[in-house]
Amino acid sequence: MNPTRILPDLQCSLLCEDVRQEANGNFILIGVAHFIRVPQLPIVAFKLSIFNRWTAGFGAFTETVRLLAPDQTTVMRQAQVKFGLQDPAHNATNLSVFGQVEFTHDGVYFIEVLVDDVMKLRYPLPVIVVPPPTEGQGAPAAREQAQ
Repeated sequence: MNPTRILPDLQCSLLCEDVRQEANGNFILIGVAHFIRVPQLPIVAFKLSIFNRWTAGFGAFTETVRLLAPDQTTVMRQAQVKFGLQDPAHNATNLSVFGQVEFTHDGVYFIEVLVDDVMKLRYPLPVIVVPPPTEGQGAPAAREQAQ
């Protein structure tokens, strides 16, 4: 019996500033992030890229990527893409780009990755406010060198 469909495994999901592809097909991930540090809120992120790689599946699928607010119910952004795997030994790489994302308050946001409405991964994205140092409050080593 030959399977007609095997739900794929999510090999990786990474939040990046940008993703580029070389002429040979390899990907370059720029600014892989595990949190967002900002000097103040509200702030608008120009671009958030979510790089997903699927493997060990067979058939046609729909990937859904969602960015959730800290209340864990408000969907701030959502992207869907259809993809296929012709053989379990193959893989598929998908990129979701969310532009002009406004963060109005700090806290833990979440990224969810689903395939055909089956949750494969949910991971936190903390947004942290770190005010810039005020004048005269540089790093201790910098103050010592200045004296």
